[in-house]
Amino acid sequence: MELAELKLQLKQLIITECDKEDDFEPADIIDSEPLFGSQSRINLDSLDALQLSLVLKQHFGIKVEGSKETRKHLQSIDTIADFIVREREK
Repeated sequence: MELAELKLQLKQLIITECDKEDDFEPADIIDSEPLFGSQSRINLDSLDALQLSLVLKQHFGIKVEGSKETRKHLQSIDTIADFIVREREK
């Protein structure tokens, strides 16, 4: 899977799994923009982070553990995609 495809798939999963269908289209999400916190347009919260962790495990076989690690890897589409690529290369 190409990186661009992976990023598009991640955007679609976030929109669907975090109930953002009424707010965003995949093209609306910038790869480098924050997904969480006060600086985020997407405005995901801790429950969304948990849901996203579960989705990453289901779809990509990637396990995200611990709150510090989760925050680091789930910051943006770019960081999630990089994490998936690194984990797949192991």
